[in-house]
Amino acid sequence: MHVCLILFPGFPMLALSLAREVLRRANACAGHQLLSCHTRTVTGAPVDCADGTSVAPDRSGWSGVQGIDLVLLIANPAPSHFLPLGLRSFLEEATRAGAMLGGVSAGVGILDRLGVLSEPPTEPRCRMQITNLNQHPAGNSSSFTLDRRRLLVPDSFGLAEALIGWIARAHDPGLALKTAASLGLDHVAHPHATAVRDPDLTRMQAIMAAHLDVPRPLPCIAEDLGLSPKQLRNRCRAALGRTPAQVYTEMRLARADALVQSTALPVGAVARAAGFASPSAFTRSYRAHFGQAPQDRRRQRAPPQA
Repeated sequence: MHVCLILFPGFPMLALSLAREVLRRANACAGHQLLSCHTRTVTGAPVDCADGTSVAPDRSGWSGVQGIDLVLLIANPAPSHFLPLGLRSFLEEATRAGAMLGGVSAGVGILDRLGVLSEPPTEPRCRMQITNLNQHPAGNSSSFTLDRRRLLVPDSFGLAEALIGWIARAHDPGLALKTAASLGLDHVAHPHATAVRDPDLTRMQAIMAAHLDVPRPLPCIAEDLGLSPKQLRNRCRAALGRTPAQVYTEMRLARADALVQSTALPVGAVARAAGFASPSAFTRSYRAHFGQAPQDRRRQRAPPQA
């Protein structure tokens, strides 16, 4: 798995350092060179980060997208960023080759300006809670957008958590958990996952949390865990009192409810973000679980504070 980091003048050095450290720790946890990265700069020449340190790119130009799994644009807010003609073509070609696009800080807005995002960068598709009392100055949790096509991180402090989420989705939730622990994070979990002592069930919920918008078939999850579907079902019932299918549905509905109550997204967009095949199927499940339709629950939420 390979990551391409595109740096803009005045970029936050913290983001570059965090990206490299997460990949290094993940490789150490995997026991071999699983993840790699290279840097490019938007100018093709060395650029200064926000603190004035000059960083030379590992590669120049806009060719060679094969083998790239994630492209991250790292930029600080600036009045106007120079956007070379080849950048958009590079990103479009990378997408066609199967790479995910991502942005950190102002890199999110640059992706939007270039028109390479499949949706506006405002929909919080994936939110993972990271307990990190010692290292995260902004608090105990960080939010970022993670779905099949994009990884959007509003600020540099959330990049470690976001990359761990990407590793969980793109490769192995177990490796993501080990990487988080090696970085001094107490745990990585979906906010609505249930705490359990069974490590296989913890991993099951991590897999589910990484695939809420496009649910992973339960037989595949069981296979990921080295269990038969029956074994997984029995252990889940014993520990959680629910089947894996019920746990998965509850997690998807929890995400949907967060979007219903905290955003103005239409019901169809909420349904897609929670992995439902149609708005009608979503509304039926939502009403059965919460006792009212999404629109009614949204109308009852408290108005924002002035």
